This record gives sequence, C-alpha cells and structure tokens, in this order.
Amino acid sequence: MIHMTNTQTRLGIAFLFVVLVVGGCASTSPSTKEAPLAPPETANPIVAQLIFEGNRLFAERQWTGAIGKYEEAIQAQPQLAEAHYNLGLTLYRKGPVATARPHFIEAANLAPGHPVIWNAPPFRKYETVEPVAPEPAADGHVGHQH
Repeated sequence: MIHMTNTQTRLGIAFLFVVLVVGGCASTSPSTKEAPLAPPETANPIVAQLIFEGNRLFAERQWTGAIGKYEEAIQAQPQLAEAHYNLGLTLYRKGPVATARPHFIEAANLAPGHPVIWNAPPFRKYETVEPVAPEPAADGHVGHQH
C-alpha cells in the first residue's frame, strides 16, 4: 500500500490538472468555429447533398474526399459562400495552408458580415498572411516615387 502525504496528494492532483488542461489545449479536433458550415437554404438539393457529404468526410478527417465534394459543390453553384468556406477550411487542415486563402477570401466576399466566416480563426489568419509586394511602376521603380 502506498501512503502519500497531503502535500504529495495535492502535487499529484495539480500535476494531473495541468496534464488534462494542456492535453485539452493540444487536441486536434476542430472547435465549433472551425467546423464546416451546413448548406444554406438557397443551395439546390444536389449541391446541399454534396456539402453534407463533404461535411461527413471532414468529420472523419478524410480531407481528400471532402475537398472533392466541396469542389463539386462549387462547380455546380459557385456563389455559395459556405462551399468556399468549407473547402478553405479543409485545405487549411490538409495543407498546404496557402491553398486555403483564396477560398476563405471568396467566402467572405460572397457573404459580407457572415459571423462564422468573418470571425473564424483560419480566416483571420489569412487576412494578415503574406503581404503583397508593391507592383513596379512603368519605369521599373518600386516603392515611393518623389
């Protein structure tokens, strides 16, 4: 039988708490803000089914299959912000993450003010990544011209 003092017991409980908290923070499951979106009511039934199938594959971490379903949905109904967002989110998960950026931007352009799209951590990240280099002027000069 192991006998522990109160101090050892408290230290053990504190250690267990830290392990649980750190382990919970390191979880790879997506937060609710990083879950794919359901199809909107404006989606045609075939596209809605493609999005639902993509969402199922996303939940199963089958990134390639989910990407295919979202791409099919976009081909059939290109103006659905949810399909672009879901494709961006899946590309963000699968990598390389730079491929996700155009889809997050397209989703935001198609759904101004949409709370999930505009507040999702992956989208905010891509708004500040890779500053665009200034275009050279007609004379080949880059930067301020005085």
